Amino acid sequence: MKQQKKLGRFQWFILGCLFITACNNEPGPGSHRDEQPGNNLNNNSASLVPSVISYDIVNVYPHDPAAFTEGLEYRDGYLYESTGQYKQSDVRKVNLKTGKVLAVTKLEPRFFGEGLTILDGKIYQLTYREGKAFVYDLATLKQEGSFIFSAPEGWGMTNNGVYLIYDDGGNVFHFLDPKTFKEVKHLAVTDEHGPVMELNEPELIHGFIYVNQWRTDYILKIDTATGHVVGRADLSTLRQRAGIPLTTRDPKSAEVMNGIAYDAANNRIFITGKNWPKLLEIKLDN
Repeated sequence: MKQQKKLGRFQWFILGCLFITACNNEPGPGSHRDEQPGNNLNNNSASLVPSVISYDIVNVYPHDPAAFTEGLEYRDGYLYESTGQYKQSDVRKVNLKTGKVLAVTKLEPRFFGEGLTILDGKIYQLTYREGKAFVYDLATLKQEGSFIFSAPEGWGMTNNGVYLIYDDGGNVFHFLDPKTFKEVKHLAVTDEHGPVMELNEPELIHGFIYVNQWRTDYILKIDTATGHVVGRADLSTLRQRAGIPLTTRDPKSAEVMNGIAYDAANNRIFITGKNWPKLLEIKLDN
């Protein structure tokens, strides 16, 4: 009996140790074991921290300070720009070196112009809350047609040579077939903290989407395969360095940075902003 009692106490001791060990191995609050398998945002968060992209100002050009820039493209030596504001919106062709407007097509007063892109000899332009986009002939800026898009707002636009790509102020890029204008896929954008909101004016450069983030001084570099932000350029010192005045309560004052254009032949990036008196050629990691 004594031997059996001793043996029983030993067994209880072993069971107690196992119980304590098991409890200590249970995940506590905030443990990564609570995450669902395959959640790359959490499981690989360290690898998703965007790299820091430095910038430098290469050239400075004049820009129409009355242009409330919403979209910007470079093609064959000229800039093509979409401007916003009701009763003021237009599409224009601009001389890069002088900033002179060479041709312009105005929108009806009820439309607020937004982002634009150029694909196969045509200009595509979004509107803000009207749910309608316009198609123009690149050579003449003559409006050739229009189409309806499903997002409640239109913000920025680019293309990958096959699809039109636009954003709506959230964290999603919508890919449209330029023949049917049907959405064929979408891309949700995330960084190390989660969804990245207020994506604005994008440009495809070397297979990545570079985009202004509204109300910030950031240009984000996005992997088009995953939607992850892989690089982040902080241009908070740009206005001071380029002599661009700060925003004031005057509605005509220089507003937020907005507008990215890429010259693929010469590997040049151009940026400007709403009502900015200057357009800048900058160097990022291009």
